[in-house]
Amino acid sequence: MSVPPLQALPLELLRQRSSTKWRSYGDDVIPMFVAETDFPLAPAITAALTRAVEIGDTGYTPPRPGIDLDFADFAERRWGWRPDPARIRWTGDVMMGVVEVLRAVTSPGDRVVVTPPVYPPFYDTVEEAGAVVERVPLRDTGERWELDLDGIGEALASGATAVLLCNPHNPTGTVHSRESLAELARLAARHGAAVVSDEIHAPLTFAPSVFTPFLDAAPEAAAVGYTVTSASKTYNLAGLKCAVIVTGSEETAAVVRALPWEVEWRAGLFGVIANRAAFAPESDAWLAQLLVALDDNRRLLADLLAEHLPLARYRVPEAGFLAWVDVSAYGWGDNPAPFVRREAKVALHHGPLFGTEGVGHVRINVGCAPEVLEDAIRRIGALVE
Repeated sequence: MSVPPLQALPLELLRQRSSTKWRSYGDDVIPMFVAETDFPLAPAITAALTRAVEIGDTGYTPPRPGIDLDFADFAERRWGWRPDPARIRWTGDVMMGVVEVLRAVTSPGDRVVVTPPVYPPFYDTVEEAGAVVERVPLRDTGERWELDLDGIGEALASGATAVLLCNPHNPTGTVHSRESLAELARLAARHGAAVVSDEIHAPLTFAPSVFTPFLDAAPEAAAVGYTVTSASKTYNLAGLKCAVIVTGSEETAAVVRALPWEVEWRAGLFGVIANRAAFAPESDAWLAQLLVALDDNRRLLADLLAEHLPLARYRVPEAGFLAWVDVSAYGWGDNPAPFVRREAKVALHHGPLFGTEGVGHVRINVGCAPEVLEDAIRRIGALVE
């Protein structure tokens, strides 16, 4: 039996939200920039949070909140990989976890490889940890993007001490292959480097692509890897602070256990409650419907661009609800997003923030109703008619 797509909430209701997406611009602007989605919460999440409010469960996060077992179960159901719950810790959000792990595995001034175009906070996080960004851009094969393993190997051989991996990749939606991740793990092991893998978009992988957890890619990955992830992107929980840090060996687990206690205390109780409900089997049906809706939208965007912006270049992403689109052919400048927002009243993410590879690009959030996506692209298309 086919799964129906999840229906987005109506615009008049969404505009009552007080989050960044709906408070950054006026009601005349369609917001498609920040990675928030427009769908109702999974019923299990709504029920868990409602019950917490009803009984005033608004205190401190307990020392053993149970999210370790819930994430291990979720990973086993989704990807056939069961991390050891004893090697799963928690913190406020993915970038908090990333910066704390980087602090632990690098020394001030060390070089950390990032693979642009990549999520803008990656640059800030490396600097916050006291390290220096080493750019090794993704390779464009003409059909897809992939890790430049030769370039990463050269960076590690010349002294870079860590790789900050985006798996799946934001903004391109690339799902890295098991083979490339395994080779990355071997390179890191050969050079004594660490790999910190942000896997926040993993549950949003579309068939036939297959997501590979970095820690499960090869035996060497368990020795060099640290995974940081959360239910927040998939289930729209960014305002409820919680993420997990996962390790695959006793040595790496000891590094995480040695982090300051405050790293765990930063996880909010509502974030833990919501993430546990998201990872529970009761939310699997909701996720299946969400994937259908996002799959429809990623393909719809291709059709809309072909009709209204035929010079735009776009590859249908393999994961996530973020689309990476090259509109440089239209001459809207190195950073087209401000022009599009001013002239078409559509707010897109600024391409150059993802790295110099983002010149002439925008990132479009398709986690919305199809008619909202259609309205947005028609508005932009009117600029070239």
